[in-house]
Amino acid sequence: MLQMIFTPEFFFAIFRITAPILFATMAAVICEKAGVSNIGLEGTMMISALFGSLFAYYSGSWFIGLLVAIVTGILVSLFMGFFAFNLKTDIILTGTAVNMIGSGGTIFLVKVITGITQGTQLTSTTSLITQKLQIPSITIPFINQIPVIGNVLSGHSLLTYLAFISVFLTWVLLYRTPLGLNIRSVGENPHAASSVGVSVLRIKYITMVIAGILCGMGGAFMSMYYAMGWSLDMLAGRGFIALAAQAMGAGEPLGCMLSALIFGFAQALGIKLSATGVDSNLVSPIPYLVTIIGLVVFAIIARRRAKRAHHEKVSA
Repeated sequence: MLQMIFTPEFFFAIFRITAPILFATMAAVICEKAGVSNIGLEGTMMISALFGSLFAYYSGSWFIGLLVAIVTGILVSLFMGFFAFNLKTDIILTGTAVNMIGSGGTIFLVKVITGITQGTQLTSTTSLITQKLQIPSITIPFINQIPVIGNVLSGHSLLTYLAFISVFLTWVLLYRTPLGLNIRSVGENPHAASSVGVSVLRIKYITMVIAGILCGMGGAFMSMYYAMGWSLDMLAGRGFIALAAQAMGAGEPLGCMLSALIFGFAQALGIKLSATGVDSNLVSPIPYLVTIIGLVVFAIIARRRAKRAHHEKVSA
């Protein structure tokens, strides 16, 4: 059984499945550093996935579809920011509304844009994305010739590699740039940051724009590569899993990437077990069980660290 499961194709699938989770996780990391609880990741990715696939189809270009998906992610994030920062609505409720729009509102948009009004076609536009419109895969020279490793690391989508590169870029942004310092300052103490001339509102809007770009790429990955088209609730909770990965990784890019890989492994394992004949009803909850277990472990570790810090403070 283990030999059937743990194959180069299986580990290839882990990276492929992790990519959209990783985009949303980095978006959650940046927002959390700025003190913004962005729970609208799922809805943002869903809306971006729809518009990306539609524009790719009507323009005949995957690149235009990708750009539209990114712009859509930015606009949705700015929409959230306007209601939360300017109109002072609760950002949790705003994020919930975006998630609801991503789930139910996109069906209405499909009706308006495509004219489909009934049947299974209403909830699936998979046929829109052909091989020509799919985001291209990249074969890495030399690495693709290495036995086993080449089959795992080479041949992924362009966005898969960008997802893992975004981890490094997020770290550089947060810890090696003045903007990153301002983001962390606003998240830790907005009043102190404002007192030294940092525009708290501007920094929060910038973080929402960056999150929108990342979510846009995650949505484009789902509809223009992974699923080859848009379908209802195609993200299957990946935006919420990203929030869990951000919490498990303690908000640090590398730790959050490892957490995202754990969830990618869990989903890939569920798919592989289902393919070997195991009842899909038994394996489909695996990623969500891993999410719950991971959050429980994180809560226990965080509580122990808090107790240790308290004891050290008292002893001092």
